[in-house]
Amino acid sequence: MSRPVTLFTGQWADLTCEEMCQKGRDFGYNGLELACWGDHFEVNKAMEDPNYVAAKRDQLDKYDLECHAISAHLVGQAVCDLVDERHKSILPDYVWGDGNPAGVNERAAEELKNTARAAQKFGVEVVNGFTGSSIWHLLYSFPPVPESMIEDGFKLFADRFNPILDVFAECGVKFALEVHPTEIAFDIYTAQRALEAIDNRPEFGFNFDPSHLLWQGVDPVEFIRAFPDRIYHVHIKDAIVTLNGKTGILASHLNFGDDRRGWDFRSPGRGGVNFEEVLRALNRVGYAGPLSVEWEDCGMQRDHGAKEAAEFVRRMDFAPSDVQFDAAFEKE
Repeated sequence: MSRPVTLFTGQWADLTCEEMCQKGRDFGYNGLELACWGDHFEVNKAMEDPNYVAAKRDQLDKYDLECHAISAHLVGQAVCDLVDERHKSILPDYVWGDGNPAGVNERAAEELKNTARAAQKFGVEVVNGFTGSSIWHLLYSFPPVPESMIEDGFKLFADRFNPILDVFAECGVKFALEVHPTEIAFDIYTAQRALEAIDNRPEFGFNFDPSHLLWQGVDPVEFIRAFPDRIYHVHIKDAIVTLNGKTGILASHLNFGDDRRGWDFRSPGRGGVNFEEVLRALNRVGYAGPLSVEWEDCGMQRDHGAKEAAEFVRRMDFAPSDVQFDAAFEKE
């Protein structure tokens, strides 16, 4: 199948976009999924400089690279989150401002609207990202959490995202939430509830990433089956569960890469995700968009890993059958 294989640049923002273009070509990718941080795709410049998006396309063209999506995970996180000092490190200065939480929420929402406008100018139809969540901290229901508090969290999400999605609709761009811990949707049930909160409007769907589901015990294939028409983009990322009786999936406040953790991310094909079944499920729902490697593995040199991942995805991907294999036995 000719699904493009792309590389998400979010974990490479310490390098310039020019360096990433060189690496993406040399690693064997068809294109880049540009992160809206570092200098990879700068929303403010796309809005203010009439030559910016053309110059960005020229930069990609020089290396024969495509771009099918841009990603606004960091600014999206601040739309619904309870903002604190952690957010300063992930937000542009003009979004953080004076750090007043309500102001940060508002400026992040405006930046996400501008991201849709910038995507339209750039000629891409999908913006991947996060939503943040005002109720993630209520995950464990003690002290007991009234259902009304959860309902309020989904209502706040709808109140803040519906105006954003109005702009996405005007621009003909879709927002693809990466279902993920700390977001309003982190598994199948919360994803269903998020869609219901915004009346299932078509501008909102999912950036399917199996790694975040696997360690929670959620079957990634069941997620695809639950939302066959809402898979707007796909991340290829792996994870592994390493429970040994000393820690659990909450990971004990141990950072990624610590071998005492109960789970961690791995380079594609080196963890627990069954990509064979994932690709078969994507074929069944007719997904023909990019397979975008989001490379994260604290135990492997990243250039080696990214190149190996491109080769892995190409080896694994295949077109669905256009014939029933036993049809030859049928008689008229």
